Amino acid sequence: MEALLGKTLEELQEIAISIGLQKFAGKQLAQWLYVQRVCSIDEMTNISLKGREALKAHYTVGRHAPVREAVSVDGTRKYLFAVGEQFIESVYIPEEDRATLCVSTQAGCKMGCKFCMTGTLGFHGQLSAAEILNQIFYFDDLSNLVFMGEGEPMDNLDNVLRSLEIMTAEYGCAWSPKRITVSTVGVPAMKRFLDESECHLAVSMHNAFAAERAQIMPAEKMMSITEVVALLKHYDWSHQRRVSFEYICWHGQNDSIRHAKELLRLLKGLPCRINLIRFHAGVEDIKNERRFPASDEKQMEWFRDYLTQNGLTTTIRRSRGEDILAACGMLVNSLTR
Repeated sequence: MEALLGKTLEELQEIAISIGLQKFAGKQLAQWLYVQRVCSIDEMTNISLKGREALKAHYTVGRHAPVREAVSVDGTRKYLFAVGEQFIESVYIPEEDRATLCVSTQAGCKMGCKFCMTGTLGFHGQLSAAEILNQIFYFDDLSNLVFMGEGEPMDNLDNVLRSLEIMTAEYGCAWSPKRITVSTVGVPAMKRFLDESECHLAVSMHNAFAAERAQIMPAEKMMSITEVVALLKHYDWSHQRRVSFEYICWHGQNDSIRHAKELLRLLKGLPCRINLIRFHAGVEDIKNERRFPASDEKQMEWFRDYLTQNGLTTTIRRSRGEDILAACGMLVNSLTR
């Protein structure tokens, strides 16, 4: 059966009319789905019994609990969700004043970044808006969302934009788009995202030199980092909306003065920030005899300070959940094993 979760207000109104209800019942359905967050049609008590039976003949809510959970020593939690015959993982990151969910948008990933364990899964399908929202709706205390789990969000943009609309619309969850960040390696569909959404953007950069980046990120050949930055410079980032660049640091490969200067040159004039990320040596790294040796803390601090002192706001992002394979680039559906 088709899921009601992930339907827009207009679509819910059409569904209501199609089963013999008044158009206003569509707004009632949205209230039950996105505000009350019901798990069954039977809970929609202001819909007539006849209407509920008609709905159940063709639709289900589309809510499913995760099938497994892992808890890190630092409090991070990883959840395994079933999506059809596939599985995906989401990561819940609690902090003192906030709780962030790292959301998956695809089962696996087709981008093939050489350093990312998730890429070793291959690509197994797009997640529907219902499957994206189902991850989010399992939690009732979230303050922020980052679309940085399995998959490339811009490669499933229709469903990602639909999810964002429902999260931010008045008929939906009414979140501010400033509570949501969507990541990308940089693909042409990014322009549509920039035009149709007000959510923050995070670009996985990892090297400012196009030729060096292409060796580790095949997507560079689809849309170069130079083209990505040039496009971003056409948008206004001087107010609340933000763009950031994710930058995993590898010893002797992208953490030198040469790389720092190229970052400053490339991003000159673009209001943005750099998030430096400590590399998490995973199974694939070990198999490849550590082709990607992590930068040490001292070098990362130097890199951060050099960029910041030269006008580019830079932070070192604290790793969470590494012991349960929940940190950046480590989602490989390990909970299925």
